[in-house]
Amino acid sequence: MGRIFEKRKHKMFARFDRMAKAFTRIGKDIAIAVKAGGPNPDNNPRLRMAIQNAKGVNMPKDRVEAAIKRASSKEEKDFQEVIYEGYAPHGVPVVVECATDNPTRTVANIRLHFSKHGGNMGNSGSVSFLFERKGVFKFDPAKLNLDEYELDLIDAGAEDIQREEDEIVVYTKFTEFGQMQKFLESKGLAAKSSELQYIPTATKELGEKELDEVMECITALEEDEDVQTVFHNIA
Repeated sequence: MGRIFEKRKHKMFARFDRMAKAFTRIGKDIAIAVKAGGPNPDNNPRLRMAIQNAKGVNMPKDRVEAAIKRASSKEEKDFQEVIYEGYAPHGVPVVVECATDNPTRTVANIRLHFSKHGGNMGNSGSVSFLFERKGVFKFDPAKLNLDEYELDLIDAGAEDIQREEDEIVVYTKFTEFGQMQKFLESKGLAAKSSELQYIPTATKELGEKELDEVMECITALEEDEDVQTVFHNIA
């Protein structure tokens, strides 16, 4: 009974950690969007996207409003978007997206995470050529009638549409991301999330031991306070 309770408690804390990380990431997205385009989502497409993503992870409305207000003040930090590249153990390429108010601190921490967990940090362009930058839109199947909109989505720039059990995923080229956003807004279609991702051009299979070693490195990177997203090519 005690072991079952401990497992449940561990899962609960892990869920809270993921939620807290998601809220922090979106809070930075909001700050960057407001600094770049102002606090009015009607005139700021990037802010509209951040707000929609906040809804997708059930971020409370008052926290979203507080993040916008904070970003509008002079006291809010100026976050820079920075990308780092490197290899996790066993030659797994990794792209790390960060939002930081102190790039000197961030680059030192990212390099440390790589080296401490059997990887190595590379120069800009050292692994990004192994990925394609794509727009990724995720929908609740109950809120998107794919039979009705599939052809329109293709016309709007959808390169691939995948039906999964609990979501529909639409991929676009990097250059078609904004066009897809405009189409969805024009039709009143709300994605659970919409973002640009690095999609690997080929994936890599690993054994259990090797996978554990790679995931230790990736987890360390993901847990860094300046890291927004980590991309890799593990199958």
